[in-house]
Parts: sequence; C-alpha cells; structure tokens
Amino acid sequence: MFIATVIVTILLSAVLLASATAKLTRHDSIRASMETVRVTADKLPWLASLEIAGALGLLGGLFWWPIGVAAAIGVILYFIGAVGAHVRVRDKELAPAAVLGLVAVAALVLRLLTI
Repeated sequence: MFIATVIVTILLSAVLLASATAKLTRHDSIRASMETVRVTADKLPWLASLEIAGALGLLGGLFWWPIGVAAAIGVILYFIGAVGAHVRVRDKELAPAAVLGLVAVAALVLRLLTI
C-alpha cells in the first residue's frame, strides 16, 4: 500500500509543481482559464504558492505522515475552491480541477491507510 501512496504522491506533486510553474510564467492557457473564472493576474503568484506548498507538504508527508495529511487536506480544499470558481461562472471546463481534487482525496486516503 505504501508504494501506491508514493506513486500517487509523486504524480500529484509533479502536476501541482507544473501548474504552479505555468501560473508563475503566466502561460497563455492558464491566463485564459483564469480570465474565464474571473481570477485576476495578481492572484496567480498566490495560487502558485499554494500549489507549491501542497506539493512540498505531500512529499514531506512521505517521511512524516501528519504533514502529508495536512497537505492533502489543503490540496483538496484548493481544488474544491477551483471547482467552485468554475461552477460560479458556469464554465464547463471543470474536469481537470475535479479530477485533481479526487486524486488529492486518494492521496489522503492512501496516506491514512499507511500510517
């Protein structure tokens, strides 16, 4: 079970870091998506920092489980907010945020099962 925890944690962390990089470099697709959900450009570094913190916390949680649990909960809340932002403006492109939220739930469950 711990191997599954490691795999899910590393993959989710990699996606979070890639997303944070895209936000910090203001990639065109990210800017378009953020404009759709009415998130201003000045908020992108804040969102990126939350993703980086989540990724580092998940990875740290492989060594000390309470950090991993807290980080997984934070990432779940982040993606609940992301899905909510898409729903608020009736944007149908919420699948990536919803799927990543579910992967964060899987990371949390796996981490709790391997304590």
